[in-house]
Amino acid sequence: MFLRLLLLALLALPALVQAAEVTSSTNPLLQEWKTPFGVPPFGDIKPEHFMPAFTEAMARHDQEIAAIAKDPAPATFANTIEAFDRSGVLLQRVNSVFNNLSSAETNPALQAISKEIAPKMASHRDDIALDPALFARVKTVWEGRSKLSLAADQSKLLEDTWKNFVRGGARLDDAGKKRLREINGELASLSVQFGDHTLDETNQYKLVIDKKEDLAGLPERVVASGGAAAKEAKLDGRWVFTLHAPSYGPFMQYSDRRELRKQMFMAYTNKAGHEGKDDNRGIASRIASLRAERAQLLGYKTHAHFVLDENMAKTPERVQELLDRVWAPAKQVAARERDAMGAEAKALGGDPKIEAWDWAYYAEKVRQRRYQVDEDAVRPYFPLDRVREGAFWTANRLYGITFTERKDIPVYQSEVKAWEVKDADGSHLAIFYTDDHPRPGKRSGAWSTRFRDTWMRPDAPQRPIVANVCNISRPVGDAPALLSLEETETLFHEFGHALHSMLSQVRYRSQGGTPRDFVEMPSQIMENWATEPEVLKHYAHHWKTGEVIPDSLVRRVKESRKFNQGFATVEYTAASLLDLRWHTLDAKPRDAATFEEQTMKAIGMPREIVPRYRTSYFQHIFSGAYSAVYYSYIWSEVLDADAFQAFREHGIFDPTTARSFRTNILEKGGSEEAMELYRRFRGREPSVDPLLERRGLLAVTP
Repeated sequence: MFLRLLLLALLALPALVQAAEVTSSTNPLLQEWKTPFGVPPFGDIKPEHFMPAFTEAMARHDQEIAAIAKDPAPATFANTIEAFDRSGVLLQRVNSVFNNLSSAETNPALQAISKEIAPKMASHRDDIALDPALFARVKTVWEGRSKLSLAADQSKLLEDTWKNFVRGGARLDDAGKKRLREINGELASLSVQFGDHTLDETNQYKLVIDKKEDLAGLPERVVASGGAAAKEAKLDGRWVFTLHAPSYGPFMQYSDRRELRKQMFMAYTNKAGHEGKDDNRGIASRIASLRAERAQLLGYKTHAHFVLDENMAKTPERVQELLDRVWAPAKQVAARERDAMGAEAKALGGDPKIEAWDWAYYAEKVRQRRYQVDEDAVRPYFPLDRVREGAFWTANRLYGITFTERKDIPVYQSEVKAWEVKDADGSHLAIFYTDDHPRPGKRSGAWSTRFRDTWMRPDAPQRPIVANVCNISRPVGDAPALLSLEETETLFHEFGHALHSMLSQVRYRSQGGTPRDFVEMPSQIMENWATEPEVLKHYAHHWKTGEVIPDSLVRRVKESRKFNQGFATVEYTAASLLDLRWHTLDAKPRDAATFEEQTMKAIGMPREIVPRYRTSYFQHIFSGAYSAVYYSYIWSEVLDADAFQAFREHGIFDPTTARSFRTNILEKGGSEEAMELYRRFRGREPSVDPLLERRGLLAVTP
């Protein structure tokens, strides 16, 4: 929810006496944006504009908060709760541009600003949450709620506002408030350091190959990509492979050189986890300790209890119950997969004892033999532009919306594309940016974000500016960017997040988001359409011949989806359990390496698999918004698997089902309780069985 993000993430600087200077018309961040649809004028924005813009935005926000807190009129829902929701518009605008550029197009100047403003961000958040006069007015409205006639979204706004102030420390004594400020300031700085270290370690590593025979097993496109990377690094005549996913993944999947696979694997799994300036292990331990102390200060047993109280799961015990449900059968399936790969290795004259750096390699061998699905034979049917068109076509079939590329809309990087999104009636819905390929200034992974939120106030409606940011394989030679099936599903996944933002109809900014363990459902359900035969036949055309992907290949692709699900479920669930263990600790400091090792031993982690994210580069939980809720992907997958059953029962493009999903899920944001929204769509609470069936785990006895 935006309110929570406001309290936790608004960037700020103290109001300075030089405020008159920073409101100069020379600063584009402080001017009216006379661009198409009011998008940021990226070409005019320079790093030096941010600090003055934050200063001025903070000054205005302080004035808005003071006006609410000191209003002589009795506190009402309108002059306190709604007024608070409307405050900080300029600060949010500056903050959104800065944060999004810091993630997708950072540079040393932005990184320096981020480090400087992080503790001040925390201080500003605390100034709001701990303002006694403001809290007194919120309390007055809250305690008189039984006499108010509020709509459902207004009741939710009041409840969320009250809770966020209480959870922000408004009820603490002076000593508690002082300590809370100290904790929040240190956490803000540590989070920035953790992310910077991870990015630096990812960018710095290079496996340089100068012998052609060491390229054995690598497909032509992977070799060409390595050659292009070497040329960019001024290492002509050689080949370079990095820890970025489009380079690392294919190398581990295809390289016949076991020692080189081991070298890459060790570099990847030890990112920021070794002695040196980028060592994140001590930072992770300190973050966990501070979070535990803060939770106890606020009256919660652990950080996980504090976080989950605001999510669908509610308690760590319920999360553990879900993870236990999949952990045992996943390990059994993974063991069978390991044995199959060991037999494959032996048949090929290799070592039948599978190591962690062998898994992707032999999994691909078994997949090719068992299902006759060679990923490189599949890629030509998934050129990037066709895949995106397939996602757009799917959204049009479901919701009637259209996408038109606009060359006149400013973008923040030359590779970024901008699209105007219109509803079925031709009305404007959103601006949509797509940013597809890895760059040194872009953090790893894929995400959906907003430069502007939805706000459907009758007097001043605003529609969102949404971006999907990915790290998809770049074009090689004369071929376009050809996606793996995993990358295709990632594109559909992030597009699902974008649809959630684009179709939002909430009238309060703070209700644009949802609980963390619900927000992944609209994205994960979109992955289902990516591999539906009807959808594949529309967009999966060979980039050279135009041939539609053959039915036999579609069938084999579908059959192969359950293969290696034991591994995928184990590596993901292990990371979720690691997250849960870190955040159910007390405030006592731990040695990160020892703690992780003990945790993996306690859960019975298979020797041949490592968690999807190890502590030292687990950005989701130590520099992102997923602390104590990394489980949310599988929680949301329970919801999406169950929800997609409704489409299967009535047709994957059934208009009635699609309309219900749009109106009950996508348009509602956080305006009502997530489970109530789900029940309204599905008619009941979700079942875990469709997920287990999808992953091939249903018939496995725990």
